[in-house]
Amino acid sequence: MTETVSNQPVLDADELLAGIREWVEIESPTTDAAAVNRMVDKVQADYAAIGARLERIAGRDGFGDHLLVTSPWGGDGPGILVLSHLDTVHDIGTLAGKLPFRVEGDAAYGPGIYDMKGGAHLAFAAMRHLARLGRHSSLPIRHLCVSEEEMGSPTSREFIIREARRAKYVLVTEPAREGGRIVTARKGTARFELHIKGRAAHSGARHEDGRSAIKELARQILDLEAMTDYSTGVTVNVGVVSGGTRSNVVAEEARAEIDMRVPNPEIGDVAVARMLAITAYDPDVTLTITGGLNRPGYEKGAAIEALFQEARRIAAGIGFDLQDLKTGGGSDGNFTAALAPTLDGLGVDGAGAHSDEERLYVSSLVPRAKLLLGLFEELS
Repeated sequence: MTETVSNQPVLDADELLAGIREWVEIESPTTDAAAVNRMVDKVQADYAAIGARLERIAGRDGFGDHLLVTSPWGGDGPGILVLSHLDTVHDIGTLAGKLPFRVEGDAAYGPGIYDMKGGAHLAFAAMRHLARLGRHSSLPIRHLCVSEEEMGSPTSREFIIREARRAKYVLVTEPAREGGRIVTARKGTARFELHIKGRAAHSGARHEDGRSAIKELARQILDLEAMTDYSTGVTVNVGVVSGGTRSNVVAEEARAEIDMRVPNPEIGDVAVARMLAITAYDPDVTLTITGGLNRPGYEKGAAIEALFQEARRIAAGIGFDLQDLKTGGGSDGNFTAALAPTLDGLGVDGAGAHSDEERLYVSSLVPRAKLLLGLFEELS
């Protein structure tokens, strides 16, 4: 039950954790649209119970549905956009296997509990709390829950941008970092696929006739990794490689998957152009590279700094010193920062995202929920 003070409900850690557990125990890996839609069903039902307006957006391309929730107050004007994702990286069966829900001291474990069902639920709980108190924020609150953020938000991006264009502020419930810090800048993300086609030959009898795709790839890997420049914030990682058929055959084909992170669009445009301009060492080998920017980078400008300072003030009133950071990881906040002041990492504190030790810290639940509640009530 929710505790009350002078007959007024207050945010309660036990209730928050129980609600998060209900969401976590509906496993929702991105690649299983039916599973994600079961999660959407639950969130839709929870919001319907507090009278929120609901728009369910049908999924496509093998992904689940998206859900746009609007507060039952505030009208249709510019407001506060909250961004969350309901998909996880954990496969069905993780809950019954390597990562069951459990509480050990201050840590609560479960698939997606930190990234980011915990944070998504705190946004719901903050809106529910306003409804319980009979109070309204001065701005409408729109909570967009998407189904495929872990895959780069390919089908939800248009709706994220649509909603950001009519938002005064954007709050992203990705998990907190490094002891509760929020995120005010993120690197952009680019992804590429490199395919090399050489010429097969018997490696013993006719080695000279072959043109090794693997040899060409090895040379390219050294050049690609050398594009990393910590002084500008560009990093390049060749994360997946494959090629060849047998040890006694000169490899006809090889391929690689490449991840690039860039600090801002200006540096990103140059780095992406450089990547797409690579050429083969061996003139008898064909090199094809495809890809580009998946999420643009954003930096903390004056508007984001002002929004952060407002959040710091609210946090100080709750009893903690809110700090921020820039991270190399991408989120849906990358799409919105150029359109409206964006604060990211407003979810739960914890650790172990995407691992079998994923956990949130129970002690963070009430303060983080109060921070979201304070932003809802005081942003105007």
